[in-house]
Amino acid sequence: MPQYLFEHLRSPGRTLEDLAVEPHRHWGVFAGLFGFARNELYRVTAFTGEVPPADRHCVTSEIWAPTVRPVSDEPCTRSGLYVFRRFHVLEDDVDEVVALSAEAWRTFEHGEDYAAQPMGLFRPAADADGIVRLMLVTWYDGFASWETSRTPAPEARENFARRHALTLTTYAVATRRLGD
Repeated sequence: MPQYLFEHLRSPGRTLEDLAVEPHRHWGVFAGLFGFARNELYRVTAFTGEVPPADRHCVTSEIWAPTVRPVSDEPCTRSGLYVFRRFHVLEDDVDEVVALSAEAWRTFEHGEDYAAQPMGLFRPAADADGIVRLMLVTWYDGFASWETSRTPAPEARENFARRHALTLTTYAVATRRLGD
């Protein structure tokens, strides 16, 4: 299974499309809608072996390993909203948070009133301070689905509430695939 390089890029004087060009296979390139400035994006590259070189316009660069998703390195292709949510949890709680997420998704991604699909739940390759910074990437067909999904099926809600209780902090960035 590959690892994933998450790059937060800022484009001073360049178009975002210039930042997307790289000789590597991208899982996705995502421009900010809220949580980022207009000239910022996430570029996520799946790789095995040597880490791809960082872009000179990189604000942060982090290597993440998939947990229960994604199950392949196929690029994200759906138009819509991609929300990148970071969860900071204690290292002892990571396995439970991952299991709670996977169980919640069984009903969450089949909501009757919204369209959503968790695309990936990632963790860093190494932790030094006892706090793990997980990254969840979820696709929605639009903001209306994101808003409606805040009250999912009761089964998912219970798992999400338990996950929330184990979460120290969380924040999200809403994006769209570049070119959509």
